[in-house]
Amino acid sequence: PAKKWLADLRRAIHVDSPPSIPTLTTSYAHGISSHSLLSSTVDQCLKHTVERYPDREALVFMQDGMRKTFAQFYQDVEQTAAGLLAVGLKRGDRLGMWGPNIYEWILMQFATAKAGIILVSVNPAYQLQEAEFALRKVQCNAVVCPTQFKSQKYCEMLRQLCPEMEMASPGGIKSSRLPDLHTVIVTDSQQPGAFHLKDVMQAGSSQHLQQLQDLQKNLSCDDPINIQFTSGTTGKPKGATLTHHNIVNNAYFIGMRTGYNWRNVRICLPVPLYHCFGSVGGGMVMAVHGTTVVFPSSGYDGHANLVAIEKEKCTFVYGTPTMFIDMLSQPDLAKIDLSSVEGISAGSPCPPEVIRKIINIMGIKEMLIGYGTTENSPVTFCGFPIDSVERKTETVGCICPHTEAKVVNPTTGVIVPVGAQGELLIRGYCVMLEYWKDDEKTQECITKDRWYKTGDIASLDAYGYCKIEGRIKDLIIRGGENIYPAEIEQFLHTHPKIQEAQVVGVKDERMGEEVCACIRIKTGQECTAEEIKAYCKGKVRISAVYALCIQSYYSKLKLKP
Repeated sequence: PAKKWLADLRRAIHVDSPPSIPTLTTSYAHGISSHSLLSSTVDQCLKHTVERYPDREALVFMQDGMRKTFAQFYQDVEQTAAGLLAVGLKRGDRLGMWGPNIYEWILMQFATAKAGIILVSVNPAYQLQEAEFALRKVQCNAVVCPTQFKSQKYCEMLRQLCPEMEMASPGGIKSSRLPDLHTVIVTDSQQPGAFHLKDVMQAGSSQHLQQLQDLQKNLSCDDPINIQFTSGTTGKPKGATLTHHNIVNNAYFIGMRTGYNWRNVRICLPVPLYHCFGSVGGGMVMAVHGTTVVFPSSGYDGHANLVAIEKEKCTFVYGTPTMFIDMLSQPDLAKIDLSSVEGISAGSPCPPEVIRKIINIMGIKEMLIGYGTTENSPVTFCGFPIDSVERKTETVGCICPHTEAKVVNPTTGVIVPVGAQGELLIRGYCVMLEYWKDDEKTQECITKDRWYKTGDIASLDAYGYCKIEGRIKDLIIRGGENIYPAEIEQFLHTHPKIQEAQVVGVKDERMGEEVCACIRIKTGQECTAEEIKAYCKGKVRISAVYALCIQSYYSKLKLKP
């Protein structure tokens, strides 16, 4: 027993601060913490924060000039939640939020949670068939959307899917294509067969507010509360079903890792709310830690991000690697004061050279890298603010609290030695409940003992830091040799003329597959395929280069063979 206890201890890493002793002896890590998991619901977290910081700014929407304190926001949440009950929605119903980063999105996130309604995060870029598939897949009972956003005409698409709306009374839709849908709520106009959101907010009477209050006693932290669509690398979207427990604790430990729990934080949030990075890393972190979330624009705008950081004195900016690359290319970057801000990059692997540029050119010294998947609520590895530059550029951070990770041989399932590559598996509070009503797909990725198979090729070091090498399905097998696209992409980012690079496998009669790099050149630069091939010679293997020269964001692409 004593030997077993010692062996288990060596696999556990205390991660309230960066590990200083290399304790792992095999590629299994368990992040332990002096802070226990929370058993709160989403609404309990928000209510507690409202009581602590009623007059602190919760939300800033720069495009609309809207500002809400926590007290003001919570008043809207309660009124909207009561209104949802008043128009006939009930606990366990699914409500699809279909739109960009607008106030109504985050309002619905917390109003549905308070009413026990499951929020379905619908990609605002979905076209007709995609939207129909998503809404049918999870049997949406209600949809909330703006009339339109840019070229996305949401109400028009809903009318095409549900022509019955034209003659229906609000809340009484009976659709042949979407049989579970009965309610449409439009945020900014009056439409046939739909409620206007302001009318829903006014519909909640004292009786509905009392009903809402009584409902709180029956809500459990283990109830499903959010469905996020994810397709992984192939196939139709699947509805990753997350509980209060999943997202509350992920937000709690994100904040603990980054220091949100002991300082006043203002987050610039350009990432979309329909994605976990926005809704959990932004919205839920706000509710749990009392941070202020600043939305620079409804749709992504690189320049607006920089303006928001400077004007609102943001202390953190979130972004995917592509967003940071875009901010780096803004012509007036040097004129913007970014001295107040730290950065968090997640959503896809960030090439080390890009991180160095963010640190050296943007001047964001404290850069954190996060890693996770929608199915894991989402964050499972995250760096510490005081990590070395090497750890920030070469890893996706350290194992998070109350999370287990192991790297296994994809064929045998056996745990590999420290530092060896294999498939990354995750277990813990963060693993989703299921793919909504899809046992087959759920069982494909969650083992009987609750390990989630990420499909990522990774390695763990003895301190519990993880390096992502690529996706199993992205693996290029060239003449029997395994090549990971991420390794080549990271090298290409060191070329001074390259803005972005994506590496894929292409069929080859002799080798089976060959390596092809699709490259975006920096604005104003000229570069040939031969020049890039010469740069790669003797370092990485690329047989074809497609260099995309982009003069401006909306210019025509010129393809250089």
